Amino acid sequence: MDRETYRRYYDLLRTTEDVDRLAEADHVDRELLFIIHTQRVSRDATRRFYVIKRQLPRLLGQWRHGKRMAEIAHELEFPPVLLGQLMLRELQLPRKQVWGCFLNPASAPTPRLQTEVRELLEQDLVYSPQGMELQRERGRIGESRLYGWLDKHSIPYKTEKDLRGKYPKTPDALLETPIIFYGQRLQWIESKANFGDDVELRKNLRRQLAPYTELFGEGAVVYWHGFVDGAESPPGILLWDAPTIEQLTPEVEPRRAPAHAGHPSPGHVRAPHPERPPEVRRSTHAGPDGAPPP
Repeated sequence: MDRETYRRYYDLLRTTEDVDRLAEADHVDRELLFIIHTQRVSRDATRRFYVIKRQLPRLLGQWRHGKRMAEIAHELEFPPVLLGQLMLRELQLPRKQVWGCFLNPASAPTPRLQTEVRELLEQDLVYSPQGMELQRERGRIGESRLYGWLDKHSIPYKTEKDLRGKYPKTPDALLETPIIFYGQRLQWIESKANFGDDVELRKNLRRQLAPYTELFGEGAVVYWHGFVDGAESPPGILLWDAPTIEQLTPEVEPRRAPAHAGHPSPGHVRAPHPERPPEVRRSTHAGPDGAPPP
């Protein structure tokens, strides 16, 4: 997606209603627009979290005078569920009980709170349990697509579950047999079920991708919903989107023959390279406390 289009969507996608309106008007995949909306909402909530938190005594006063929490959240343009959790904590409910109210609104201590919690849940598809489950499911689908692609090409790999406890950080797929991609020897592949803009890329690099290169060597990250044109990653980390990986026939590094063998193993052979390799993007680039991650 070109940067001008991305910036336009990012600026316009303030609510889920905006997602539906733009998807219909521009004939764009709703899932992609919802992901951009989610990233915008979570970043804005992170930036303003403590500003809102300092206002809680005043906001609670409005609520006690009859204003609904959902109405207050709408006026503040702040995630309804997140604001509701803050306000219930301000009412001295224990943290565990607060989260329990949003898992089961009937457990809220008063009829008014039960009604308001249900309203908050209906209006928040980012911070609600339903929204978080949608995000987890999106991640599971991305990982399944990656493992399906590796299995299709008979590339052996270890998953995060296989590697748990063996390394401080583990990618979604650590390849037992490296892939050779235009001279680069890829040892791992990470799946990302979101959109790769500059902010997301910097965050992922710092938290995950750079440590992977230190532990395992070169690798690739797949942004299944694409990334902004001109997005870059450091040397040793390739950026792929769904069309790139799904059209790729990988070249697997030939297995080395045992020392006593008279000749090397022929290994695997792939189809010829296309005339030009896809563009490889590189650069030098290397939840709010108390808030649930989106």
